[in-house]
Amino acid sequence: MGFVRVGFMLSLMMVCAVGAEHGIKLFNVKDYGAVSDGKADNSKHGMRHVNGMEELGFGSQVAHTLLNSVTFQGPCKGWMAFVIKGILKAPTDIQSLFSNDIWINFQYVDRLAVSGGGTLDGQGAVAWPHNEGIKNPNSRPLLCTMGFGFVTNSRVHHLRSIDSKNTHFGLFRCDHMNFTKIRISAPANSPNTDGIKIGQSSRIKISRVVIGTGDDCISLVSGNKKIDISQVVCGPGHGISIGSLGRYKNERDVEEISVKNCTFYGTSNGVRIKTWASPIPVEASNIIYEDIVMNNVSNPIIIDQQYCPYPPCSQTPSNVQVSGVTYKNIRGSSSSNVAVSLRCSQSKPCKDITMEDIDLWHQGAGSVSEFCSHVSGVSYGKQNPPSCL
Repeated sequence: MGFVRVGFMLSLMMVCAVGAEHGIKLFNVKDYGAVSDGKADNSKHGMRHVNGMEELGFGSQVAHTLLNSVTFQGPCKGWMAFVIKGILKAPTDIQSLFSNDIWINFQYVDRLAVSGGGTLDGQGAVAWPHNEGIKNPNSRPLLCTMGFGFVTNSRVHHLRSIDSKNTHFGLFRCDHMNFTKIRISAPANSPNTDGIKIGQSSRIKISRVVIGTGDDCISLVSGNKKIDISQVVCGPGHGISIGSLGRYKNERDVEEISVKNCTFYGTSNGVRIKTWASPIPVEASNIIYEDIVMNNVSNPIIIDQQYCPYPPCSQTPSNVQVSGVTYKNIRGSSSSNVAVSLRCSQSKPCKDITMEDIDLWHQGAGSVSEFCSHVSGVSYGKQNPPSCL
């Protein structure tokens, strides 16, 4: 099939390379009119759409380069590599904030590699005051920095994303993707700037990633299966979250989730499962959290089945079934008195919850406790605070 390579070399030059069976051909988009002054929109330069191996899309260029929203769409023949070196800047004009949902969008691509050591600068500060988020269900979402839709057998590595307007990396209906050696950052007060948000995807691996942002470091929403998260450093942020679940009709189950060897610094939550108080049925099951370190985390271990960030809140018990969740070898400091909170649903109590070797203490001079509501399970080994299971 050959090797197809699409590169955006942003430090010295940006190139687009198409590899055929008998070699690799390089295209320098500067030869097509691209400039790197940080002001001109270069999305119109170079090749814009993928169709077999004939047209390979995107347009971007050298250091401090402005690029409007673009979609890179398959199918393609063979591997493709999108290489970024330097700084690629998102637009900041108000019209662009709501014209698209995703800044750099990959769709329907099999065997894609995105890498290069460069930086994606979402320039989010101009957009955050316009982010109404969940408070207004009819509001238009701001730009996700990089999106992957129906992308398979692919990898993303050696990148940095800063100051996204919304989610940094978003996945929808992807399968068999690896994310590694990525740094994600945005201010702690930046709204809805999730680090990596995954929906209806399977066989996703995230490892050796550093995330500090204003929302969830990693968010696993409806329909995810076989997600493997390891060696993630999270903070600031809202932790690694499953959910929220149960808000929308036709949501799909979340199952076979593994979170291991992760560290949290000053986050509002550590490992969290959150569901809305609503009648919508869905399940979250077969989940393991293991070898986790907490440093001054507000809610190190939390299941919240009354999730409602903005009132008014429904009084209907959550219809999300949480089951088969294991917490093993979780240790460190809590900034709140309740280090473990398992607030489950009255109509669908959490079941088969296992707590093994938990050692959490108060960051200050106080003590910590554990809260349980509508939950059944077992505990083994050290239990600090004392288990309520």
